[in-house]
Amino acid sequence: MKNLKLSLVCAVLFSGMSTYAIDGNEDFNLHVLKSNGSLITFALNKVTKANLAIYDKDGTLIYSESASGKDGILRTFSLEEFPEGTYFLEIQDSLKKVRHEIKINDGTSVLSSKAFSSVYKTDNTAKNTIAAIR
Repeated sequence: MKNLKLSLVCAVLFSGMSTYAIDGNEDFNLHVLKSNGSLITFALNKVTKANLAIYDKDGTLIYSESASGKDGILRTFSLEEFPEGTYFLEIQDSLKKVRHEIKINDGTSVLSSKAFSSVYKTDNTAKNTIAAIR
C-alpha cells in the first residue's frame, strides 16, 4: 500500500496541471475530456477553488489536493499503479461535495461523467436548512 501511495504521488506530480474553462450554465460541472489507458483528464466548469480526493471502494483516502484556477480547473491523473477495481473521485467546493466513479480494468481507467452522489452544503446560520442528496 505504501508503494501504491508513493507511485500515485509521483504520477500526479508528473501529470499536467493547469486551469481550464468550459462554457456551460450550471455552477458545477465535471467534464471528462479524455481517458487514455491509465490516464484520465477532466475539467471543472466555473469552479475556482476545490478539494480533490481519490478514495478506494472501502473509503480509504489514497490522494488529496487543493486545486484552484481563475476560470476553472483542469487535471490529469495517471492511475497506472492502481490495481484493478473501483475508486471514487471526490470534488468538494464551498457549495457541495460530488463523487464520481473511476473503474480500472485491464489497464484502462474510466471516469464517469455523471455524479455517483452529490451533497449540497447549507449555511448553519439559516433558520430553514435543507440538505439534498442525489
